[in-house]
Amino acid sequence: MTLSPARRNTLFVLAITATLLNLVDRQIISVLKPEISRDMGWSDNDYGSLAAWFQGSAAVAFLFTGLAVDRLGVKWANPIGVALWSLAAMAHAFARGFGSFVLCRVALGATEAMGTPAAIKTIAVIFPPSMRSFGYGITNTVGSLGAIIVPLLIPTIALLWGWRAAFVIGGGLGLVWAAAWLVAARGVHFAGDRHDGQQAAPAPTGSIFVERRTWAIAIAKFLSDATWWLMLFWMPDFFHRSFGLEGIALGAPLAIAYGCSAVGSLIAGTIASRLIRAGRSIEKVRKGSLLVAALLATPLPFADTVHSYALAVALIGLVMAGHQAFSVNLFALIADVSRPEKIGRVTSFGAFSGNVGGMVIAKVAGLTLAVGLGYWPLFLFAGCSYLLALGAIQLLLPRLPLEGIGTALPVAAH
Repeated sequence: MTLSPARRNTLFVLAITATLLNLVDRQIISVLKPEISRDMGWSDNDYGSLAAWFQGSAAVAFLFTGLAVDRLGVKWANPIGVALWSLAAMAHAFARGFGSFVLCRVALGATEAMGTPAAIKTIAVIFPPSMRSFGYGITNTVGSLGAIIVPLLIPTIALLWGWRAAFVIGGGLGLVWAAAWLVAARGVHFAGDRHDGQQAAPAPTGSIFVERRTWAIAIAKFLSDATWWLMLFWMPDFFHRSFGLEGIALGAPLAIAYGCSAVGSLIAGTIASRLIRAGRSIEKVRKGSLLVAALLATPLPFADTVHSYALAVALIGLVMAGHQAFSVNLFALIADVSRPEKIGRVTSFGAFSGNVGGMVIAKVAGLTLAVGLGYWPLFLFAGCSYLLALGAIQLLLPRLPLEGIGTALPVAAH
């Protein structure tokens, strides 16, 4: 029979909670950077190297996780991915030197690479095309809210039990989530998944690398995600350097910045879905939304020149809102232009490209700060990155090949 609204909503809530846990586990190290750096004796370049190792391992893993998600299917890719990265997060608590921390970051980056293709495919399965922007908007909104909770909660945990406990608690929540998913998905047959007593779904066919849509997404992700990772890894350090904040004091500016990103996600996803349901052209809605989001990011360089703490927070918040608005519509664009059997792979290769961008910017940021150039050149690139990304999409896809429209994957419950 058709999946009930209650079951659909339960699965959606779990799917977006997985993205929250994904963000929590990776962000613990950035929020607690001052404390961990003092304990472990890290320099700025050491921290940049750790960020680069994380991004590099995720980037390599993304070359394989999309195919794994397409083959495992939604039902099994979600709990397997969450359980693996949760164990990797918990391993950080037992790291005793720089080398062991590198291994933990590599393991976390590689296992968290399951998260993005699984989330994008899950929403493509449970929502029709006209609702995908809304689904991705809610998902990004919850992720941004998680980025607010972490700076407020994690320092408190570190003060009470030490920074190692933060990794144990974050990972433990993921293991609980994996068990909850298996219970909620019991009896649900997602299209393309292996059903009990049936053969596994056939392997996806056709190379994604000969299609211009793949490279348009990849270039856009490389450029736009570089800015996101710059903010994610280095924003706490920016406020520490510029305004002397650390520990719990970082909670307020980070909460405001990620709150703005949550608002950007929600507004972008809601407006795009409403415009499409009202009969507006999908191509105009997607590209117009991407343009507005890109323009919101352009004031970022001024954040490093102003002396007002409040204005710096406001400028960064505007950019964070712009990024998530851009991200929501870029994810929806993947589902719009990709056949269902290729969604996992196209998403994964796009995420691979985004993580390469994150790896490059993480190392460049460490070197730039180490030689005393400050954040201005980094923010200048970041402010232009979204316009460059949209330019690549327009150049490669002057007309969108809307092969994903009308191909929502049905689900059934028994």
